[in-house]
Amino acid sequence: MQILTNIAIILGTIIVMETLSWAMHKYLFHGPLWFIHKTHHQQRHGFFELNDVFSLGFGALAIWLLWAGHVNLNYKFWIGAGISIYGIIYFIFHDWFIHNRLKAFKSENKYLKGIRRAHKIHHKSTKKEDSEEFGLLMASKKYFK
Repeated sequence: MQILTNIAIILGTIIVMETLSWAMHKYLFHGPLWFIHKTHHQQRHGFFELNDVFSLGFGALAIWLLWAGHVNLNYKFWIGAGISIYGIIYFIFHDWFIHNRLKAFKSENKYLKGIRRAHKIHHKSTKKEDSEEFGLLMASKKYFK
């Protein structure tokens, strides 16, 4: 039964991360933290951009939680695991598939093409305002037609 609880914590954490990431992206990254995030809306001049510090922050939180819960494998460990899995999903979807940082991932899948379209609409604006579609895994239905 404990394994089901741990799986539920991981899945719940992934859902919370998507929701939290959407809100942070819309209200913080396109708000007071725009001075960092704007590097993601500009042409990249290397593999890394200043915006990557946000991923480092989430990664540090995940590592801390994994460490804090590793002795007893308590809820902190499983939340850290959920954040880590979301980070892997983020890297695969966002950095690899959408932005082609590794230039090796193409797909004709309807869902993936819709997510890519929504993200490209988000990047249409290079300004703090006027952006739409702030999620990673979720987007408006119109992008899946």
